[in-house]
Parts: sequence; structure tokens; C-alpha cells
Amino acid sequence: MPIRVRATRLTYRSLVLAASAALLAVGIPAGAQGAPPARESRPVYSYENAIRESVWVDTRLDGDGDGRTDRVAVDIVRPRETAGQGRKIPVIMDASPYYSCCGRGNESQRKTYDENGDPVQFPLYYDNYFVPRGYAFVAVDLAGTNRSDGCVDVGGRSDIQSAKAVVDWLNGRAQGWTARTGGERTRADWTTGATGMIGKSYDGTIANGVAATGVRGLKTIVPIGAISSWYDYYFAKGAPLYDSGPDWLSGYVESPEARAHCQAVQQRLVDGAPRSGDLTRLWAERDYVPDADKVRASVFAVHGMQDLNVRAKHAGQWWDALAENGVERKIWLSQTGHVDPFDFRRGEWVSTLHRWFDHYLLGFDNGIDREPMADIEHAPDQWSTDRVWPPRGTATASLRPGNGSAPGVGTLSLRPAPPGATETFTDDPALGEGDWAAAVDTTTAAKAGFVTRPLTRALRLSGTGRVTVTVTPSTTSAHLTAVLVDLGPATIRDYAASGEGITTLAPRTCWGASTVGDSSCFKETKADTADVGHTIFSRGWADLGNHASDAEGRPLTPGKPYTITLDLHASDHVVPAGHRLALVVAGTDRNLIDPPASTPRLTLDLARTTADLPLVGGAAAFARATAPTADRPGARGQSSAGVAGPRPIRPIPGGSTR
Repeated sequence: MPIRVRATRLTYRSLVLAASAALLAVGIPAGAQGAPPARESRPVYSYENAIRESVWVDTRLDGDGDGRTDRVAVDIVRPRETAGQGRKIPVIMDASPYYSCCGRGNESQRKTYDENGDPVQFPLYYDNYFVPRGYAFVAVDLAGTNRSDGCVDVGGRSDIQSAKAVVDWLNGRAQGWTARTGGERTRADWTTGATGMIGKSYDGTIANGVAATGVRGLKTIVPIGAISSWYDYYFAKGAPLYDSGPDWLSGYVESPEARAHCQAVQQRLVDGAPRSGDLTRLWAERDYVPDADKVRASVFAVHGMQDLNVRAKHAGQWWDALAENGVERKIWLSQTGHVDPFDFRRGEWVSTLHRWFDHYLLGFDNGIDREPMADIEHAPDQWSTDRVWPPRGTATASLRPGNGSAPGVGTLSLRPAPPGATETFTDDPALGEGDWAAAVDTTTAAKAGFVTRPLTRALRLSGTGRVTVTVTPSTTSAHLTAVLVDLGPATIRDYAASGEGITTLAPRTCWGASTVGDSSCFKETKADTADVGHTIFSRGWADLGNHASDAEGRPLTPGKPYTITLDLHASDHVVPAGHRLALVVAGTDRNLIDPPASTPRLTLDLARTTADLPLVGGAAAFARATAPTADRPGARGQSSAGVAGPRPIRPIPGGSTR
């Protein structure tokens, strides 16, 4: 339990080895007669006296072109007692580019070293909590960052090899050295080789990428708010999401040494990521989703459904690919933005992560692999579970927009619009999804809105949806947005505020043991909430010029109709009875995509527009929820007058992936 303070696919052999290590970790001899089955590792080892050391692992790459292979710095903390007794232990690993430039976690902690260069502070709580329980914690500086050689290549070969080489070294397949240059060979003879990778954002992205190599010895990964395809971080089907590219992020995290030697790599990042949004070879090399069939590790994914930095599309497409390939997996989906579960559900998170690592790295049969697959936050601090995710009974329902009583204020139902039915809007880059949602019942020039009748029963959308539109532009370029809106009052996490759904408090809680240079105590948080009249819960974007190909855009012919599908971000949202579900189709989503070169007027062909949404219960559930009923108090859509929607947020490109 935390201590409150005031703010000042395993083989039989590997299972046997892991179980033996686990018994030793809790102080029970492996062959003890009558020993009860081990179900939880205990903090029986000294953190203060732990071995703290640095190793440099050879990546077999020469990214900076200096004529020698790059070595990456690996800072290690592990129990001294197990080393003295010859006991082998598993590894928890966080490979990051942020250890010196920007810091990790809600308090932006950095690595620190003593006068001899030995590590003192390991950011976050993984070391404090797990080392006393018989794990080693390994913090890897990606190539080109902190004390590592090489160059940052933003999710490419050098980044992934930086971490993969360490997994190989832990399993006796790569060379390690006691110094950055020269030094003596050193082997990881203290570990079983069983490795679990964890990390938020860029760090979790590296875990995804390493798992996609199929490297042996990587038993599990815990990607938190992680990227699964770098193209989808910078573009949405050709529409630019930021006014910068991967070269900016590379420059942001690289060390001074890398900055002086990696101009050629920087130029390759610029050349390979044109602002046109074309899907180049550079992006294909940084897409881990097609390699989900190589993943040997189990995956515990965590993502904020309102993450407007690493958007929930990344979690959705990675999850679907893992499912198709039968990968053992678990997921948490929160109402937050880009936030670590340690900061939105701390006690439950540490307990769950503890049991997850005990099972997959120590071999404990603690039942976590048989528990519900998904934890979903449907309201601030209100969670539910599902045996599988999306839940059984979820099916795609094709919802169709139709004309309403006024221009731009249409209907949303299962019935297709008649041929020739249209709605027209003009792109206004000064407006965004919050503006459209607030005016969904009003005729406005910048959007087309389609709304169901008030629901007579709750309707749950769970998974990834798509909106296919046929539009005729008036100019040679056009960007499109589709958003799903829950129309009705609610209290939500204020994901658009600076804390992205959390408020940081002064009191601290402690999670594990501390030393003078490395405290296990972290500031508490609480949910930062907002009362809203509508909730935007999924969105998707596209450049209409990519209508014929996801890989390449082309100029449009004014007056010609084009059909394109917008991929919505994965979500799990319940629209309560009495609320209405809305689909909004518009142009530039202010602060979230960049505008096109022109300002088009767009005519939407309603008969050829469909929203394919994953509904629990499918189309039948939608039909029941929207069946006509007699008017009654509260049956009409509630007014949102006087209740503000969430504030717009502009993600910081690259750097905010911390």
C-alpha cells in the first residue's frame, strides 16, 4: 500500500525457470517441501544497497557515420542479494529519448549520476517498487540521446535497434561494454533474459516497435499512449496534423554530440516526410501495425480516448491487428488526454501492473490472464470491465444522414437519403469541432450536422468506426473532418485543459523504497472535470485529394464528386437515454488539422454518405434506441444553453509526446 506523506506463448522450460526465480524472489526456496504456490512477489530486497551500474550495448549500427558501431547507454539497478547468491532475475525496461532533455512523468524527472558517472536517480517509480521485489530495472537512452552514440531517427531502424539490442544483450546475443568507448566486455549473467518493456508515448512506441521485430526474450510490453504508425502521428490520410515533421522532434531530443554529427540523418527525415502528406518509404518503415504477426510478447495497452496528441487511432489499429494475430492482450481506456495511468488511477494501476509483470516475467499463476480484458472509464473515476473488447455482440451499424427541417440540420437514422439529397458547407479554418457541436441544431455555413431523435435507451459505441462521404468541392484542395457527438449534459474529464483531465496536488504518496537521490514519493492527482452540454467522443480527418490512394494525394477537379473514407478514432462511449447522437461533417478542424491551400465550398451527397459505427447490439440496438415514442419530459434533446463545451486544445508537436 502507498504511504501518504505531506508535500515537502511461454515454453515449459521458461515457465519452470521463471517459477523458480519467483520463489527465490519471495524468499521461498524453489525446492522447499510444502511451500505454498507463489502468487505475488514481495519487497524482500534492499533498494538502498542495490547494484547501480551502467553498460554500453553495441547496436551493430553506425548511424552517426563515425566509423565505429554505436553503443547505447543502459543504466541498471538490481538487487545485490540475488547477485551475491547467483539468482537470476527478470528485467523491466523503459527505453526513452527523454531522460536528459525533457524528463519523464508528471514531474518531468531526469536521470542523475554521481561524480563517477554511476546512476543515482532513475525516473518514475518502476525501480523503487519492483527492484525490492526481485526485478532489475533498466533505463535505456535511445541512440543519439543522453549518453548514447548514434542519431535519433524518430521511430526508425536506429531507434528500434537501440532497444532491441539491449533485449539481445540481456539474452546473451549482443555485446555489452563497461564504457562508451573501449572498456571491457560485460555479460548480463544475472538475468533470466525475460524482459518486459514499458513506457508512455515515445517510450511506449519503442516498445511497440521492438515487439514487432519478434525479438526473443521480450515477454510482455506495456505501451501507454503509444504510437503504432508514425505516419498517423503526423498526418490523417494526407491531412497534416502539425506544422512540423519528424526532424523537429529529432532535434528536440538529441544530445549535443548527436546535434553536431547527425545532419545527414536530419536531412533524410526532412526529405522522407514531405508536407504533401504522401505515404513515403520513410513512413512505411515506421509503421509497426503490419508486423503485428511477429509479436511474441503479451501486450497491456493503455490509452486516453481524448488523447489529441497520440490519438486513439493508434491504440485502435494496433489492438485490432494484435487481435487478428491472437496476441495475448489487455487494455485500459480512460477519459483523459495524454496521461499516464499512474496519474489517473494510481492504486489500481500499480496493483494491476504488479500482477501483470509477476505473471508474464516471473511465471506466477495469479489469474490476471483470466480476468476481464478491458477496463473502460465511462465517467470521471467510474470504471467498468468487459470480458473481451470490443464487447461480445458489438457489430457495425450503417447510419445514414438525411435532410432535416432546415439546411445543415439533418437527421441520422438507418434509412438512406433519397438520390439527389445534399447538404452544403464552406470550410472555415477559424472554427473547429467544438464550434460545430455547439451549433449542431442551428443552420451554419461551416458544417453539416445530422442528429438522431432522443434515445429511449442507452446506446454504446465500442471500437473503431468509419465515415464514408461523397463530396463535390469548389476548389482544387479540401480537408474534411467527421466527429461524433453526444448531445446532452454530462460531467467529463476536462481533457482540453492543461492537465488533460487531471489536476496535480501537493500531497505525495510513496510507492516502494527510496534513497537520498531517488525518492519513491510522487504528487497525488485528482480528476479535473468539466460540466458540458455536449461531448465529442470520436473524430477523424482526411485530405480529399487522397480519395484514390492513402499513399498519394492529387489535385481535385472543381465540380467533380469524390468519395473518401475517414477513419474515426477508437472509442468506448455510452450515449445515455434522453441524449441524442450526432454526426458532424465539416472542413478544417481548427487547432487539430491544418487548413488546405484553398477555402472550398463542399456539397455532400447524402445518399452516398454512411457512418459505419461499432454498436453494442449492432443496428438492432440503434433501432430500439431511436424508435418513436410519445413526447414526455426530457424526451427531447436537452438544451446546452449556459453549459460550455470543452475548450479547444492545440497539441505541441513532437515534444508533447512525453
